[in-house]
Amino acid sequence: MASKKQLKKDLNNRFGEIIDGALINQEADSKDSSIKTEELVDDIISEFDTIIEQINKRDSDDRAKHLKSVKENINKKADEFIERLNNL
Repeated sequence: MASKKQLKKDLNNRFGEIIDGALINQEADSKDSSIKTEELVDDIISEFDTIIEQINKRDSDDRAKHLKSVKENINKKADEFIERLNNL
């Protein structure tokens, strides 16, 4: 079972790296991708907040199963954001 602390670290690292990549891409690219990059960063931050709420949720019956599903959700969302970043 993943701990809350480790999940939060993983979430912060994965989403933080994607945001860094998006901002580097924005600096290196033209102004056309600036709006798309800002939308991507906003979506990442919004999803980050949602996942933090899921991690902190205390009323689940099977905590281990809940945290495992949150970890899978983190990986799925990170892959989606990476795909969007690659398409910028």
